[in-house]
Amino acid sequence: MALHDLLLALPITFATLWTILLIVVEATAKRAQLTFSLTSVGFLILITMMLFPSEQGYAFGEMLRLSPYSQFANFVFALSGLLVITLSQSYLAKENIHFGEYYIIVFIATLGMMLMASAAHMVVLFIGLEIMSIALYVLAGIMRKDLRANEAAMKYFLLGAFSSGFFLYGISLIYGATGEMTLFKIGIYLQENSATSLFWIGLSLMMVGFLFKISAVPFHQWTPDVYEGSPTPSTALMSTASKAAAFTALITVVLNVSSQTENNSNWIFALSTIAVLTMVVGNIAALSQDNLKRMLAFSSIAHAGYMLVGIVAGSDAGYSAVLYYALVYSLMNIGAFGVIALIEQQRELTSASDYAGLFKEKPLLAGVMALFMLSLTGIPPFGGFIGKYKLFAAAVESGLSWLAVVGVLASAVSAYYYLRVVVFMFMREPQAENQFEGVVLNPTLVLIALLVFLLGIFPTGMLRFAGEAMKFAFNM
Repeated sequence: MALHDLLLALPITFATLWTILLIVVEATAKRAQLTFSLTSVGFLILITMMLFPSEQGYAFGEMLRLSPYSQFANFVFALSGLLVITLSQSYLAKENIHFGEYYIIVFIATLGMMLMASAAHMVVLFIGLEIMSIALYVLAGIMRKDLRANEAAMKYFLLGAFSSGFFLYGISLIYGATGEMTLFKIGIYLQENSATSLFWIGLSLMMVGFLFKISAVPFHQWTPDVYEGSPTPSTALMSTASKAAAFTALITVVLNVSSQTENNSNWIFALSTIAVLTMVVGNIAALSQDNLKRMLAFSSIAHAGYMLVGIVAGSDAGYSAVLYYALVYSLMNIGAFGVIALIEQQRELTSASDYAGLFKEKPLLAGVMALFMLSLTGIPPFGGFIGKYKLFAAAVESGLSWLAVVGVLASAVSAYYYLRVVVFMFMREPQAENQFEGVVLNPTLVLIALLVFLLGIFPTGMLRFAGEAMKFAFNM
């Protein structure tokens, strides 16, 4: 039985054992750290893809639930980690961050995300959340001599600790209300018994933890400061994969308590209100931002609102749209932060106006950045358009057309600040001669841009995988 559990949880087992190996490699052969990190994430992606269509079931005494749903999520996490690692090397060298543990911590954060997506027990869910969070706190402050990074890490840590407290207290109240910690058993209890006020209070407190991790309003205040002060590759990871992990865990919780939430108008109203506020506040705040990292921070808040629309829809179509959008958003946002990190290696260029004339000096780099901006806006034929369409279509199918309309209008507002960057790159003169001399395009950015384009032109295959993942998400 133990062997069966290990094989069923092979991606998590592999990630755990390889983390230990990475620590040994760091202590003995530091120069091989990057190679081993890339190899480990590559193997993790391969294992996840091999297990996707077949393996599912509970492992380790119903603590973990492995299925195509968790495997799809693991693929998103591993791919995000791989891209961030490949984009980090030159940035770390430029900033003199010669800490081999950086790659170990990225891998540990990925492990925590995988536990969140596979959790069938609330204790495992909390452990995964904390593993991911603590690793991200360290990544935010990995530039030890940078005061902005220190401030970002401290803010993230203190506010994150409060949100974890709410989350843990919510778990304890749900346990007190149902007498269960295993998620599917909580669902069975709720089918046989009506939910008490204690249960709803506990679920609300758990939602505080989830909403903090996805940067939803009103738990979003930490986002711009942390994103701006953190090393850019670290920001790319925490703005994408960590959000995807929180959303996959949120879907798991919602599906297991769906017998009480589907017909509860207060629950739908509360989530709808949060989704609307998150979309509106994120986009409006981004309009006034000149610093690109802060602009992307507020836009990430808005994108969390878009994904919440899929949660509110409460259907398999909505949940699968969230999975698909998590993948596309991870690609295009990592790509955008990757371009920023690349240019930061040359000089401190932080505002949109600093990118003036980029097309004249580095046309391919400007084209790649423009593709990411257009996809984030939701303009066809890029992956961002398909993702938003599926989210809003799911809301319409669930009778929430007004919410889809709000999402479309909020997305239209975002065109101003995204296209503003494109205008500066293509229609303005450089502020200084040879301003971008020495900036060399990373091939990884070209690969990411190609993936974003292909997911917009040929989305059917990935949409089918996301749909299959939801179809077998919690069926034995």
